[in-house]
Amino acid sequence: MSCVIGGLSLANPLCLAPMAGVTNAPLREFFSLLGVGLTHTEMVSCAGLMRGNAKTEGMLRVAPGEAPLILQLFSPDAATLAGGGEAALARSRQNGAVPFAGLGINMACPMPKVTKRGAGAALLKNPAEAASMVRALKKFSLPVWVKIRRLEDLDGTLRFIEELAKAGADNVCLHGRTAAQRYEGTADRRFAAAAAARFPGLISASGDVYKVEDVQEYLEMGCAPVMLARGGLANPWLLPSALRALGFDVPPERLARAGIGALPPTPEARFAGLCRLGERAREMIGERQAVVLLKRLMGGILWGMEGASELRRRAGCALELDELLSVFSAGMLGRSVPTARPDH
Repeated sequence: MSCVIGGLSLANPLCLAPMAGVTNAPLREFFSLLGVGLTHTEMVSCAGLMRGNAKTEGMLRVAPGEAPLILQLFSPDAATLAGGGEAALARSRQNGAVPFAGLGINMACPMPKVTKRGAGAALLKNPAEAASMVRALKKFSLPVWVKIRRLEDLDGTLRFIEELAKAGADNVCLHGRTAAQRYEGTADRRFAAAAAARFPGLISASGDVYKVEDVQEYLEMGCAPVMLARGGLANPWLLPSALRALGFDVPPERLARAGIGALPPTPEARFAGLCRLGERAREMIGERQAVVLLKRLMGGILWGMEGASELRRRAGCALELDELLSVFSAGMLGRSVPTARPDH
């Protein structure tokens, strides 16, 4: 069973949302093994790509076998966006093939270091330039996905989406918080429902996806796909649980490759998953970033385990990957794990 969404044929309607500093290659590979239908890169600076910045170009790396990948770009204007997109595609071609399923534009990041340059959520105040950016990427003959936040009012949000649709956007991911809210408060799902009704097949949803019922509610509204972000990091097992609830298979061999056996995973399986992710991260992004990634994820992976808070406290002091994993190894055996996570 597959889904045609945003110009792409996906295995299922659950996607990993783009997250700055988070959705790097090893994390995307991990969620791909858990069954996600599509992933996004981190925000990649078009200006950095045009300058040939090594760190920026490193974000173009694609893990073998990961789910279809959207290259998410950010820029304050259409000209820079097009230049960055062209540079990215030229640098990432492998044997003449482009490793990206589509191109994305970030118009949602609310952080001042992005918005003060006119990029991210600053574009919500400039619909003409936003539409020009979509048209600029359409020339590369790949689906164009755009991530936005809701505006203060519903009519303004729908008008903004309409401009993107007219410009040729294949999918618009609507996050239910305003830029001013940043990551506080709650995502207003009424905006997603109204947008999905006005633009059938165009809208994907993001914001406060913490349990299976959240996924189901967004899908019932007409949003496709649903993006997992902080809720997925807080509870990675939400992904395979939601897929099964929706009737999609999670191949056991993929879970095994992730270091996990049956669901819910045992304490030993959780540690095995951490070990595999840590080693893969060390191979792909280096020791320091591997430690940062595991520390970010360990709360969700170890949630509910007896003694987890003490393990997290001790692990927080670790500076090297082997030291970090040894902390979990010392306290892992014999821990019990509940079969369900309570609602947020």
